[in-house]
Amino acid sequence: MENLDLKCAEYGKRIADLKGIEEKSLTNALSVLEEQGLYACFLYLKAREGNLGEQISQQCAELLQSTLSGSDSSGDGALSRASRLAETLDDLLFARDLVRQTLVYARYHIKAKAGAKT
Repeated sequence: MENLDLKCAEYGKRIADLKGIEEKSLTNALSVLEEQGLYACFLYLKAREGNLGEQISQQCAELLQSTLSGSDSSGDGALSRASRLAETLDDLLFARDLVRQTLVYARYHIKAKAGAKT
């Protein structure tokens, strides 16, 4: 059995290690995720966060691809995966929870780095 919380923490660490990442970007993405859903979160990252948002989305999409069987690698990356996941409510809600946990862990990693520098 796979420990999904640990997997989210690992992907969160990858996101936190991206060059130029800021806590505010992740907070905004989490807000969109909570208020509007998974597809809107990926769209927000693509539209507002530019290349960095694409990298965040890619990490989340890789997590979903490796975790959910219905999430294949064809199509337009994270947006395409979110659209396919919306076909099954259970998968969509599960994916949303995984992405939320991953972004939360990424924020924690960023805060830990900032605390270590002071």
